[in-house]
Amino acid sequence: MTSLTYPQLPERCLVVLIGASGAGKTTLAATWPASQVLSLDALRGTVSDDPGDQEATADAVDALHLLLERRMARRLLTVVDATNVTRAAREPLVAAAKRHNMPVIAVMLSTPASVCVERQRPRPADRTVPDDTVRRQHKAMVHSHPGLASEGFNEVVFADSLGQLLPHLRRLSEARNADLGLDGGDGLGDLLLVRRVFGSEILPLWRWKPGSDVADGDRVAEIRLGQQYLTLALRTDVDDEGDYGFDVMLPCPHNDECAGYAWAPAYSITCLFRALNGDLDTSDDIVCTVHTGVEDFDQEADDHALQVLCETAGSVR
Repeated sequence: MTSLTYPQLPERCLVVLIGASGAGKTTLAATWPASQVLSLDALRGTVSDDPGDQEATADAVDALHLLLERRMARRLLTVVDATNVTRAAREPLVAAAKRHNMPVIAVMLSTPASVCVERQRPRPADRTVPDDTVRRQHKAMVHSHPGLASEGFNEVVFADSLGQLLPHLRRLSEARNADLGLDGGDGLGDLLLVRRVFGSEILPLWRWKPGSDVADGDRVAEIRLGQQYLTLALRTDVDDEGDYGFDVMLPCPHNDECAGYAWAPAYSITCLFRALNGDLDTSDDIVCTVHTGVEDFDQEADDHALQVLCETAGSVR
């Protein structure tokens, strides 16, 4: 069986990334699910609260080896994100895999030394590796290549041959859909779109309403505090152009006893305030499922007018 991320690799194996600081190891590692990656930098942060604390490296390596042993025992695909440019660093990794009959793949990142050095420039001071150290790492990586098979690696591949963009975009797409709540999950999750539109403070009040049919099949949520609440719908194909956005439910502007559902776009937290306060009840932008088409108006122009109204009201003190 082959890996879901990279068909060239076994489904169950240890992947050891080898490259100088700045070679792009962490970017490559991000194409695998986060649970499959053991990052030395991340583990420095775990043991010391500072990923750049070089004095924590020994403890971080110990943690990495412990986690790797447990994952190899479970025969789980695991990626080690560290420089791994010396045989001494690689030997315990290979040994852990061999103890559990797991194949070991070396993935070499042959980024030019000059590029690796240049990539240090924008990094924070505690994450910047000295130029001489980067060049030594790069030289050690190059010299290690001929001997990797004798160290026990089952295969040696270069990162450029993996076709990294497709799995990277797949991973980003999956993460975004999860953030948006479009991955089929029932929980709130870390809703990127909700945070972006309404702010993170609204998240504790946000609850999805599974099975609700008030929005013609679109996902419905409720914001509630005490007895007051608002109902919102997540629109995933705004104006038939595939855009995402939210509508807030309002009273029908045509008939107080209307049994339909009336909606207006909600562009910000100010729109929600004005909706609950009744300020949007007479907006021309409201669309009722029963009275659709009662008035002929320019939807795009009204959408823009409502957005301006919300933003303007939000700036008033």
